[in-house]
Amino acid sequence: MWLLKKVRSWGKEQIIQIREGNSGEWHWLAENPMPVAGLNRSLWRGAVPSWTFYILLFLSGIISTVGLLASSAATIIGAMIVAPLMGPIIAIAYSIAVGNQRLLKRSGITLLSGIALTIVTSMVIAKIVGIRTFGPEIWGRVSPTLLDLAVALAAGAAGAFAKSRRHVADALPGVAIAVALVPPLSVIGIGVAMGSKSVAIGASLLFLANLIGIIFSGALVFLLQRYGSLQRARQGLILSIGAIFILGLPLGLSLDNLLLKERTRRSIEYSLYRRTLTFSGTDIRNIQVQRQENFLIVDLEVAAPVGSISENQVKMVRDFLQQSLKKPLTLNVRVIPIREFTAPAPDK
Repeated sequence: MWLLKKVRSWGKEQIIQIREGNSGEWHWLAENPMPVAGLNRSLWRGAVPSWTFYILLFLSGIISTVGLLASSAATIIGAMIVAPLMGPIIAIAYSIAVGNQRLLKRSGITLLSGIALTIVTSMVIAKIVGIRTFGPEIWGRVSPTLLDLAVALAAGAAGAFAKSRRHVADALPGVAIAVALVPPLSVIGIGVAMGSKSVAIGASLLFLANLIGIIFSGALVFLLQRYGSLQRARQGLILSIGAIFILGLPLGLSLDNLLLKERTRRSIEYSLYRRTLTFSGTDIRNIQVQRQENFLIVDLEVAAPVGSISENQVKMVRDFLQQSLKKPLTLNVRVIPIREFTAPAPDK
């Protein structure tokens, strides 16, 4: 018995030493939230409309707009890191949780002025550059879905948690990248500059989904950490929930449309490869499906030998797809010609 107790005691000491010696940067898991006074000071600093805030946001707007026009994902990510918009947004979430009207007003003014600055900056840059076409990075931000709202909710929770812990503040740039606040504002400016209402409206919907999602989940995280009270936060939370439900309707329809297009694309790809002779031996490089009111537009890009696909064959494939999908469609086929040359081995 004495030996067993000694072994247990030794084992317990070893486990404690291993845990303490290898915990490293994981001490923050046991870290208590910041005191209310310290968190207040930190959030007030982030909500103040300072020259630093506007200069960084102005530069971020330039970087984001150029990246969107050039379809450069790396440049757009750089703009997300530079942008300081998360500061006033997290401050709004905190002010809702604790019922601080002064902080809410200050951070709201900072946020609105920052939004206006970013949109105007993007409009000016788009006018100066003069590009009149929308690249894939722009189109990717005009059709938000419920998935974008889910990302915003997760990002808001992460941002609020990181702000309340001294040793995880380094996570905030990652949160800014995940939720992408400045690029949608730049797309709004580009859409306005080019006179495209659909682009501007779609990007506005994405930004609102990000904004409301961050504020709502951020306020909940602050409440769960015992900052403020449910009674003080009730009105703000009710407004946030109402806004989420209102946004959920178009976001849900957009997600349904996205899923329908993806199912249609896979069905078309299967039919072309497995059930048609015309395209079974070709290399289908790209399939794009656009859904109109009562018909589909299918764009195909295929690599095939010269003369192997005729206009009549394309019409036959269109008729087959219409019958298979039970929907009228327009089929556009772009053929990349393949030519083969053979150099025989020389005679010995």
